[in-house]
Amino acid sequence: MKIALMMENSQAAKNAVIFNELNTVSSSLGHQAFNVGMKDEHDHHLTYIHLGIMASLLLNSKAVDFVVAGCGTGQGALMSLNLHPGVVCGYCLEPSDAFLFNQINNGNAISMAFAKGYGWGAELNVRYIFEKAFTGERGQGYPLERAEPQRCNAAILNEVKAAIVKENYLDTLRAMDQSLVKTAVMGSQFQECFFAHCQNEEIAAYVRSLINA
Repeated sequence: MKIALMMENSQAAKNAVIFNELNTVSSSLGHQAFNVGMKDEHDHHLTYIHLGIMASLLLNSKAVDFVVAGCGTGQGALMSLNLHPGVVCGYCLEPSDAFLFNQINNGNAISMAFAKGYGWGAELNVRYIFEKAFTGERGQGYPLERAEPQRCNAAILNEVKAAIVKENYLDTLRAMDQSLVKTAVMGSQFQECFFAHCQNEEIAAYVRSLINA
């Protein structure tokens, strides 16, 4: 599994710590982690709004399989990611959140708080969240006797979201302020991950057109 980490400007100073924990856990499980920004306060500037655009491009193009996003409280990133088609983001403050999201909701992104509650031993909490998020077979349900209705409801929720967002995926991006989308794709780390692993040439061509505009 390919996993991308993305963090907005206010929490960029913690990026190295967070990515180290993600990379340590993911590599031990046979997954590949990508750090698409912000790597520090001087990196290409991103807000949680940009994170939603970046996550949608990476997931809908199948450049990555999972996104770890975050901001100060995790709430802004959560709302931003869940706006987009093809993104199912959960809110994880502790390891049990990650385990339950993994087993019950089986989404493709999590949003974390990197300021609220981030204190002594925070890196341990982050590590344990990643372990629960990426260990074992996903979508098995919890408790097991509730597995079947949980799988059914998760699938129905995805169908409802797809019905609400009727437009072609690229049409939803083109309907936005294009300067906002362009800012989201201009980071060098994002471009490196996206173009190396994108499996949709139409989406890739759209991103190239923004970069070259």
